[in-house]
Amino acid sequence: MGTHRVEVFQAEANDDQMNLNLDLVNERRDHAPLRNASYQQRVARYYNSCIKHLAFQVGDLVLCKVMLATRKPSYGSLGPTWEEPYRVFKVVRSGTYRLKDLKGANLPHPWNAEYLKKYYH
Repeated sequence: MGTHRVEVFQAEANDDQMNLNLDLVNERRDHAPLRNASYQQRVARYYNSCIKHLAFQVGDLVLCKVMLATRKPSYGSLGPTWEEPYRVFKVVRSGTYRLKDLKGANLPHPWNAEYLKKYYH
């Protein structure tokens, strides 16, 4: 039993359609970068609408996310996910902060806002 595609196939109509598609190939190729740029703009717009930008001021209290390297092995998987409050003492640039603990000791490296959250006391 033949398929519908095989039964209705017309060689002459197929050749006409192939020639028409070959004529339009350059036009489609010219439109490809425009479609790609439009797609990238839509993706960026969606991503930016979902992102929450965090900004902290000097003097704010923040919690730091516990990383795998800083997690104490004795806690296991039930350990805390956020460390004690720290105070922001310097904004290095947008989204990057220098912290010190409440006793006044500086943390050795700057922290990205992605790994911080505001501490409400």
